[in-house]
Amino acid sequence: MDNVSELHRPIDFTIDGRPYSTTVQRQLAADLLRLGGLDPNRFDLGELKGHRPDPVRYTDDTVVEIDDKARFVSIRHRADVA
Repeated sequence: MDNVSELHRPIDFTIDGRPYSTTVQRQLAADLLRLGGLDPNRFDLGELKGHRPDPVRYTDDTVVEIDDKARFVSIRHRADVA
């Protein structure tokens, strides 16, 4: 991936409250979902920033910059109703 930025120190973050650590600061949202054991075809990645009540939503092909102590959440895709 062209936009990968590797650091020398680990960055700690969470996905759905579970802790993870990486030295690659910029990653695709889909890759972070897979890291969290989630299917990018069924979920989007969201990030909780500050005191905002709703997460910032990322599409699968978005390159996400991971800050230390970042809080990511999974957002289920809506099911089509027949």
